[in-house]
Amino acid sequence: MNPLTITQALLAAQSQGLDRLDAQLLMLHSLVRPVHDRAWLLAHDGDSLTPAELVTFEAAVQRRTTGEPVAYITGHKEFFGLDVQVDARVLVPRPDTETLVEWALDVLAATDAPDLSVLDLGTGSGAIALALKHARPNLMVSATDASEGALQVAQSNAQRLQLDVQFSQGAWLAGLPRPGQRFHAIISNPPYIGSMDKHLAALKHEPIQALTSGTDGLKDIRSIIAQAGDHLYADGWLLLEHGYDQAAAVRELLTAAGFEAVQSRKDLSDIERCSGGCMAKRPKGLP
Repeated sequence: MNPLTITQALLAAQSQGLDRLDAQLLMLHSLVRPVHDRAWLLAHDGDSLTPAELVTFEAAVQRRTTGEPVAYITGHKEFFGLDVQVDARVLVPRPDTETLVEWALDVLAATDAPDLSVLDLGTGSGAIALALKHARPNLMVSATDASEGALQVAQSNAQRLQLDVQFSQGAWLAGLPRPGQRFHAIISNPPYIGSMDKHLAALKHEPIQALTSGTDGLKDIRSIIAQAGDHLYADGWLLLEHGYDQAAAVRELLTAAGFEAVQSRKDLSDIERCSGGCMAKRPKGLP
């Protein structure tokens, strides 16, 4: 039997229901080539695969056909220009979450204070915290997560990317190493899917604790909003990612907690994906 060419193997994968881009990314991974090297595939479409390369590719295709994210198979996902390593201990960073990073950079740029500090709650792979540190090297970035496994992934990414982020373990703000620690901005992409949501069936490979948050998906967001005011400087911002239909509810929670300038921002699909507000000025004499 003649060995398969790259094109033949890719077509075979697509015949099993794989998206063309997914098949190409898995092929590049199997050939140990950079994920941006799709032009190389076109230039070498007639090259034959070695038996070992074909076995690796077919195994990757099989994993993808069961619904496993490509990033878990390749171990990598690009986020805000960074190559973030991921595995099943963390969620795969989504392009829409870059909206949260961009908003955080905007509010920090408008903050007139020295030694700016920011906290990323539920950091997962560390993508948000690392993106902020990479964009603003002088920014003091802290990050927490309740999962030891997630923190291991985040710390590994920080070391590999040579970005100085202070990590600590704990649920939301209880994970801070110093009680009463304050920040100029607190950022979070917390779990926000309801525990009975029908979309969970398609997310069987992701860590469930990073996805669900009570029956309405707002349990963790309520907790963060309730705690955040005690950890923000005057005029500090709390920015939260949430579900596609939760913007109005999150704005109401922020307003009820005393936040001002409450607003939402849209993601790449023109959906209100993030909401936030500014902490009201504290009484004179308080930080």
